[in-house]
Amino acid sequence: MAHLLEAKNITKRFGGLTAVDDVSFYVDEGEVVAFVGDNGAGKSTLIKIISGVHKPDIGEIFLDGEKIHIGSPIDAINYGIETIYQDLALAENMDVPSNIFLGRESTKKIFGVVPVVNHEHMMRESHKVLDRLDIDIPSLKSNIRNLSGGQRQAVAISRSIYWKARVLIMDEPTAALGIAEQKKVLELVSSLRTQGIAIIIISHQMYDVFSVADRIIVMRRGIKAGERLVKNTTSEEIVSLIVGAESVEKRSQ
Repeated sequence: MAHLLEAKNITKRFGGLTAVDDVSFYVDEGEVVAFVGDNGAGKSTLIKIISGVHKPDIGEIFLDGEKIHIGSPIDAINYGIETIYQDLALAENMDVPSNIFLGRESTKKIFGVVPVVNHEHMMRESHKVLDRLDIDIPSLKSNIRNLSGGQRQAVAISRSIYWKARVLIMDEPTAALGIAEQKKVLELVSSLRTQGIAIIIISHQMYDVFSVADRIIVMRRGIKAGERLVKNTTSEEIVSLIVGAESVEKRSQ
């Protein structure tokens, strides 16, 4: 059976630097895969290839077993691959529905001729997706700048899910959040898993990784240094793979 998303033999060079060197991985529906590694390990470059920011020099990407070409972020979105970066890409001077529909606003026609933004529809749909994910934001009319870090993260996730993401890539989803909000975001990730969303997380937080991930892929100096099932490994082993104390792919999962 084909994997939901699979990358094979991905290589990316920037001049004389090989940022990603012959890396393969997959993620299935309802699975959380975490990428870990030091800064410069290649994990962010690899994810940017999947999300259409960079084009690989070598390698192929498959969706449901069919080879696809991701030449831009729009291509990725059209394939149901959504990425939430650390900056969240939210418009802070706009309210929640406007951000969920940002760039894809719903419209209606006045007098059957003049198109205007359909704020009522956007508000109703925003309530639906937030309720589906059990996200509590007291007032959807609040500007994003007035929301907490966890609420902003929730809005960014809701936007991706509303637009039918099948694969959700999250870059450091709990960075700069307090402990209570970190817990809420991790609970949201677990909820998304139960709804069949495939999730890829980049994180430096071992607690986060072991709380929600099914598998951990360790990147080091552009290569895949190891891959482990969370249930079969420890944080000590993962750290050893990150720093190179344990040989690459010393044992199976």
